[in-house]
Amino acid sequence: MIISIIRTLILYAFVILAIRLMGKRQISELQPTELVITMIISDIAAIPMQDTSIPLLSGIVPVLVLVGLEISASVLMMKSSKFRKLLCGSPIVVIRDGEVLQSQMKRLRLTTEDLCVQLRQQDVFSIEEVQYCIVETNGDVSVIQKPQFRTPSAQDMGIKIVDNKIETVVISDGKILDNSLMLCQKTSKDVHNILKNEQTKLSDVFLMTLDALGKYNIIMRKK
Repeated sequence: MIISIIRTLILYAFVILAIRLMGKRQISELQPTELVITMIISDIAAIPMQDTSIPLLSGIVPVLVLVGLEISASVLMMKSSKFRKLLCGSPIVVIRDGEVLQSQMKRLRLTTEDLCVQLRQQDVFSIEEVQYCIVETNGDVSVIQKPQFRTPSAQDMGIKIVDNKIETVVISDGKILDNSLMLCQKTSKDVHNILKNEQTKLSDVFLMTLDALGKYNIIMRKK
């Protein structure tokens, strides 16, 4: 039993590492090759987890090979648009200027019901409002509404908006988060100076947010 637990923990950590090496994507954003590789990796890793008579390397080596292939394919897709098109396909326009392109719908085997669901998820409830609807290579739908139906931007309305930069959590449960400091272009010294001015100890801070302009918010830990 202990051996099975140890093998499972090792393979679990190894599969997570393998997925991290392939890049950060949500399941819905995976390209066909990435989805296939992910499914195969999970199946391969499950075999030595269940059968302790199978050497651990029998699960690790194939996963390494698959990760290597995926990384190589990704590099080739970056360098060759033809290779990327071969593996991932191309975006397809299914609506142009409010007209549904039935031939493209048949090509994708996309029903009108599925299309309407995708449009509603984009807050579009009428096909006539759509200037372009494009089915991306990962299956997601991108929608561009006709100009008269688009939400006006601040630039369209001549409104100048103050850029407060990004606000990030720089202290969580009494600990400074270095990665967040990089996002808001601040240093730990800036945080300590703020705490000094507020006469607050780092260990007493439950949460602190900070932006690039120096605006901050501190929530103290409840004692």
